[in-house]
Amino acid sequence: MLKRILVLDDNMDILEMVHEVLTYEKFEVNSTSDSKTIVKVAEEYQPDLIILDYKLMNDNGGEICRTFKSHKALHKTPVIIFSAYTSNNIDFYTFGCDAVIAKPFDLNDFISTINNCLRVN
Repeated sequence: MLKRILVLDDNMDILEMVHEVLTYEKFEVNSTSDSKTIVKVAEEYQPDLIILDYKLMNDNGGEICRTFKSHKALHKTPVIIFSAYTSNNIDFYTFGCDAVIAKPFDLNDFISTINNCLRVN
């Protein structure tokens, strides 16, 4: 059975590229740019891993991560935050994420981080 990954990013170019890469790597992928419905989507999709952009147009991926980590059914699901703002002295781990990926990212490192998070959990 394929591992399910839910991806949230409001940049459609990045969202499409990540979706394509993950599909090529044999993951089942649900990608969205809608941060307002992400919790409902996750409840229905039951992902094995969630990837969140940190800086969203109308939301903050860190706060969404906190929501997932306190969610009754989803709190054990690993969450990766990816962001172009990793050099801004933000401690992304305070949001409860399992890993951080800096944008732009190397595809091999990206897939490695995902596989490591899935292995641990």
